[in-house]
Amino acid sequence: MPFYQSFAEQFYRCFIKDDRYKLLISGIGVTLKVSLFAVILGVLIGFLIALCNLSKNKFLKGLGGIYTDVIRGTPSVTQLMIIYFVIFATVNWSKWIIAAIAFGINSGAYVSEIIRAGILSIDKGQTEAGRSLGLNAKQTMIKIIMPQAIKNIFPALCNEFIVLIKETAIVGYVGLVDIQKAGDFIKSATFSAFMPLIATAIIYYVIIKLLNIGLRFVEKKLRESEIH
Repeated sequence: MPFYQSFAEQFYRCFIKDDRYKLLISGIGVTLKVSLFAVILGVLIGFLIALCNLSKNKFLKGLGGIYTDVIRGTPSVTQLMIIYFVIFATVNWSKWIIAAIAFGINSGAYVSEIIRAGILSIDKGQTEAGRSLGLNAKQTMIKIIMPQAIKNIFPALCNEFIVLIKETAIVGYVGLVDIQKAGDFIKSATFSAFMPLIATAIIYYVIIKLLNIGLRFVEKKLRESEIH
């Protein structure tokens, strides 16, 4: 049998027959939904934890340190299963929301270090300038420090978002059908590993490539605004 004919038959059996391609399309939606919600939550948590870690208050600093150590010191798949099967076991929420919360909590620990490093990278003279203008500590942080820090940490935050998209491939452990799980279902139904796995890899690659292009464009605009 010619190669192209065999390829066409495998393609039909894996993706066209029984509308199996719809599994992948649905999986893309789940992956993007979980990742987007998780990165937003991760940035919010990360900002709060970064402030805790920079605080002079021993309790807040200790709380931030414990959170960061525990989250960064345990596997994300374990955290996902604990949050889904233990913490939210009796809560009647959609699976994707619980998964997004789990990944948001995980991401928050890494984002906090990114934000903390970004804030510390700003010259102390900027804080002194803000205070000399009559701004209090909160106003100085919001109006002077954070706008400059965001430009510095934006590439690292983009990288965290990209890593998060790839990490969500483990949501199948809690019964969510994302891109990876959709590929697994097709593999099990057709007893063919090549097509589903290659399709899964290509989909992840295209999503991340498009995301990279978009984020680089935004980063370029931020740099241009800084120059002007």
